[in-house]
Order: sequence, then structure tokens, then C-alpha cells
Amino acid sequence: MARPLRLERPGGWYHVTSRGNERRALFREDRDRRHFCGLLAVTVEVFALRLHAYVLMDNHYHLLVETPQTNLGRAMHWLNVSYSVWFNRRHARVGHLFQGRYQAVVVDPQAWALSLSRYVHLNPVRIGALGMDKASRRQQRQGVGLPPEAAEVRARLDRLRRYSWSSYRAYVGLAKAPPWLQSQTVLGYLGGGNQQPRLWAYRDYVESAVRQGLAERPWERLVGRVVLGGVQFVRGLQGQLKGEEKEQPDLRSLRERPRWDRVVRVVERLKGERWEVFRDRHKDWGRDLALALGRKCCGMRLAELGVVAGGLDYRTVGWALARFGQRLKEDRRLAELLSEAEAQIKNPEM
Repeated sequence: MARPLRLERPGGWYHVTSRGNERRALFREDRDRRHFCGLLAVTVEVFALRLHAYVLMDNHYHLLVETPQTNLGRAMHWLNVSYSVWFNRRHARVGHLFQGRYQAVVVDPQAWALSLSRYVHLNPVRIGALGMDKASRRQQRQGVGLPPEAAEVRARLDRLRRYSWSSYRAYVGLAKAPPWLQSQTVLGYLGGGNQQPRLWAYRDYVESAVRQGLAERPWERLVGRVVLGGVQFVRGLQGQLKGEEKEQPDLRSLRERPRWDRVVRVVERLKGERWEVFRDRHKDWGRDLALALGRKCCGMRLAELGVVAGGLDYRTVGWALARFGQRLKEDRRLAELLSEAEAQIKNPEM
């Protein structure tokens, strides 16, 4: 079974979430929440974490955390196990409390710290009763939903401002921040100046999304399901990647892929013809070799291969790849050419 890819790095920022097993409650009453916050404070101190934002919901929690040391896994293991033992004793239950291991996304703070903190803080109002569930927000983004009524907006804002189990109240000055919460770093992304104007600016930033119901879902921008950042940020992580792609398929989308034009140059060299000459030949082994390399080495989809191969339908590309796979079993020389092509593509100096 493929294991989820985990990237731990000193100074890394992460969005972390854990959910209750079978979507069951992690927190049944406020005493549970208070105890978890106490454990969270200990975790921050013992593992030298920097907690930038958090929210506790009934059956899951979210953290925006920074790790000066490379110890996120140990910290989260301690937190979840400690709470599970306490919760099971208190509520006379046995078995797993959490749904597997925690989920962690590596975050580029320059691009995403503000947006992710807002996403975390909006969790209490992201519910159907307030018109901010997934379906309602999708309709708003598509321009087909009705704008919220004034009473609904007031209800959203009231719940957001009153919700005690998140860092939002501390961020906007409605409550004193606990010593284990660091809000100033995120607020600093709003610019310089005095503290109070930044609190007002952050409040407007979050609550404008509440009024409109249009808060962005950052997970649509994920790279490899574990990174939230731009091209340069992802490239900066590539030297830290470890593991086998068969066990961790998400590695494939994080490792830099060769470009299609390199595939074409290699195949042209092996075939001794220009791509434009043999590209449109039906069942030509050179064209099919290029498609196979584009799929395997570049990670291109069938539709993408169809475009670069002269406007082929994705089904035609699929048939060509299947045909090429069968030919490899019968033609030893073709298999040797494939291996040679892969070696040349991986080594730019060849």
C-alpha cells in the first residue's frame, strides 16, 4: 500500500489536521477541549514548535505550525497518543480515537500563511446551517448562488466572534492570546505599522469572506497532495525528497520532470529523422516511443500527449501506448531503444 509522503524540514511551516475515527467526535464537551489545549501547550514547549493558528471542531482539529527542528512527526505522535489515552480513560472507551495518522501539508508561508490562517479560523462557520457548506460555497464561486441575507451574515459573524476554541478571538483582540500561540508572524504579512491597525485589517480580511461566503479552498492548489506553494518553493524542496516512488507515488509530482521537447530530441536522435516527418505515421515505432516516454518520464496525461502528437484523441493515444507495450514484449531491439532513450533523458549530458 502506498504510504503518504511526509516532508520534514527545519523551519518548515505545515497545515496539520487529524480527524476522529469513523468521523466520530474527538471532543464531546468543553473539558475535553480544555485538556487538549493543555496538551497542545505542552507539545509546543517540549518540541519547540511555533503554533501560528488553530481550531478545534467536534470531530477534527486544524493547526498551522512551524517546526524550527525536524520533529513534526514526533510532536504530533506525542500529542495524539497523549490525548487518546486520556480521552479513552475519561469516556470509558477502547480502540482508535483518530482516523489514522495526522495529515500534514508543507506550506510556503510567504504565499499562504495569511490565507491558511483564514481557512483555519473560518471552520466554525463553514456549515450548512449558515449557508457556507461546500455546496453553497461552490455555487457562490460559480455565480449561481443567492447572496446571503443580512440575518444570515449576522449569524455567521456572531458564531465566528464567539467561538472559543480557535485562535481567531486572540488574533482580532477579542481575547488574550495564550503564551503558546504566536499570532504576530501571520499578522506581520499584512504589513508594518502599529498592532491595532493590523488587528483591524486581519479582522476585515477574514470577515469579508464570511459576508460573501467566497472563502478560497487552498487544497485545489496542492502539488503532490502535500505541498502548498509556487514553482520556486517546490523546486527548493526537491533536494530533500527521499523514498521510493512505488511506495510513495506523490514523489513523482514533486520531482522535476524532463520537458517534452527533450523527449522529442532524444527520439529524433535514435530514429535519425525529424519529429515532424514521422509524427503522423500510423503505428510508427518512433512516435509510439515518444508517447511512451512522455507518459513515463514526463508524467504527461493522455490528453496532453494527444495535443503534442498532432491533435490525437486521448483514446487514440491510449491505444498507441497499449500497442507499444505489446511490441516491447516481441521486439528486443525496441526494448533496448526504450532503455537507451530513458537513460539519455535522465542524463542531459548524453
